[in-house]
Amino acid sequence: MKHLSKIVLALFLIAGYTSVQAQDANNPWAITIGANAVDFYPTGGDAPLGGNFEDYFNTNDHWNILPALSKIAVSRYIGAGFVGELSGTINKIDKYGDQSLSDLSYYSADLSLDYSLRALLNDGWFDPYLGVGGGYTWIGESSAGSNISNLDAATLNGQLGFNFWFSDNLALTIESKYKHIFDTDNASHFQHSAGIKFVFGGTDTDGDGIYDKDDECPEEPGLAEFNGCPDSDGDGIEDRKDACPNEAGLAEFNGCPDSDGDGIADPDDECPNEAGIAAMNGCPDADGDGVKDSEDNCPDEAGPADNNGCPWPDSDGDGVLDKDDECPEQAGPASTNGCPEPTAEVMKELNEYSKTVLFDFNKATIRKESEDALQSIVDIMKEYPQTVFHIEGHTDSVGSDSYNMKLSRERAASVKQWLQQHGVPSNRLTSEGYGETQPIATNSTAAGRQENRRVEISLDKDKEMKDSATKKNM
Repeated sequence: MKHLSKIVLALFLIAGYTSVQAQDANNPWAITIGANAVDFYPTGGDAPLGGNFEDYFNTNDHWNILPALSKIAVSRYIGAGFVGELSGTINKIDKYGDQSLSDLSYYSADLSLDYSLRALLNDGWFDPYLGVGGGYTWIGESSAGSNISNLDAATLNGQLGFNFWFSDNLALTIESKYKHIFDTDNASHFQHSAGIKFVFGGTDTDGDGIYDKDDECPEEPGLAEFNGCPDSDGDGIEDRKDACPNEAGLAEFNGCPDSDGDGIADPDDECPNEAGIAAMNGCPDADGDGVKDSEDNCPDEAGPADNNGCPWPDSDGDGVLDKDDECPEQAGPASTNGCPEPTAEVMKELNEYSKTVLFDFNKATIRKESEDALQSIVDIMKEYPQTVFHIEGHTDSVGSDSYNMKLSRERAASVKQWLQQHGVPSNRLTSEGYGETQPIATNSTAAGRQENRRVEISLDKDKEMKDSATKKNM
């Protein structure tokens, strides 16, 4: 025991670097094993005993030490810093104060209530405690001349001890206990002990084998690798970090599965069992037309969404899709929205009729006998409902230029008006007068001038293209 101070100092240094829990509600049980020493001398009795606490540390002359395992104790944390302890010790008594004896057997059983002062010292590694209790001591028959009497007796105990914690579960314990016997002071004594305390047990609310103090999820059974938190689907991602805790998944998807392996987690995948693309929210688009296959009536042919993913047909093969083709069964140019245009033969026929249109002299009034020719023109024009026809008025060179220009415009406008009144839509007709500027024969003869005084019909391509562009933009 002469090296005790050195041992304690070393433990102070070790424990000073350690954060410990010690014996508390999370580690309620403890077992202590160690050695004990019995000292009768400093009890204030008659000789050969000394005064109270006299030579208290005289280990060589007065202490009875059994150099072996001689103490065992079991303790339980009660609460609020209190610990109950049951201990048993054995020893050999060969010193009664200054008097030597033959070896007497020594046995004791003690029950104590200890109060830890550790909380008052900021819950560190140094844990002093005070205790009171009682017990029973058995001492073998003393030899002749010994002052020891009342050898077997109950004792009232008081103790001071120190726990030096250097881990959550392990401490060095040093204790000095005074055992008082009331019938006589002869057998009252101090019992000192030192030992190792092992702490165990604790609260495990969820029964997962991990004490609540170490369990980050104390209300849910879990795994040690996740500090007591569960991993319900066994995918290696604890539930509290798992977006899909009941389905095994991948870390890259926060624990959610990707059943079709398309790189899109099932919760975000509208087609979780078919590999798809992100643009389609995980659904496939085999023809790449931007319409997912489940909504595509033609999944293997690219087509617009407004035709359910199918390509628009062009029934007449004129390059104008049926959806834009006002004559889907007849080939025609885009300028007439897919409807056919009059052929050269048709235009020739129109102009044969137009040549027979007569006006009153120097007027724009159409003569009655021209109406049959005009009606024939109406009938032909109705066969081409998308074609824009241009009515041209021409004169001979007799008269002033301005007069001839004015008269030609009025006559072309009269023909246009008549055609409109008889069924040709106004948006399919334009008119203009050209006066004497576009003769087709000489103005030197009466026959030539007669040919120059005429109404002609042509196609208005510019108007057709404008109408077609306007329709597409609508």
